[in-house]
Amino acid sequence: MERSAVNNETLGQAATEADPVKTAGILDNAQALWRELYGFGHDYFHLIALEARRAGRNLVFMIIAGVMAAVLLIGAWGGLIAAAVMWMIEHGFVASSAILLSVLFNLLLTLVLVAVIHRKSRYLQFPATVHSLRAMPPPVRDNKEES
Repeated sequence: MERSAVNNETLGQAATEADPVKTAGILDNAQALWRELYGFGHDYFHLIALEARRAGRNLVFMIIAGVMAAVLLIGAWGGLIAAAVMWMIEHGFVASSAILLSVLFNLLLTLVLVAVIHRKSRYLQFPATVHSLRAMPPPVRDNKEES
């Protein structure tokens, strides 16, 4: 055999023997990439779980604080109404009339607040989004063009 043929044959064997090595290297790299992605996903979901737990605790704290604030505001409102009734009695109103006026004032204020709530409630239905999602009507054809 010629020397160049031997070299070509040796190179051919080396190339075919290198292919399994390259394939094994690619598989190792793919497995390493998969492990890294899996680890990243695990860490990401662990972070989400920790933040969800923290958000849940803070939400419970906010609800409790809101209920406590509402109770305190109700007490303050009752005291304000009682002071108004006492002021009216001191200025010549009959006690029953003063109490009736305070009840009417509370009912009027409640009616105003209910009207505001009713007016604002339409925005809870996402009217602009619903309108944008409606199907567009088909274009109207001009009858003159068909004639």
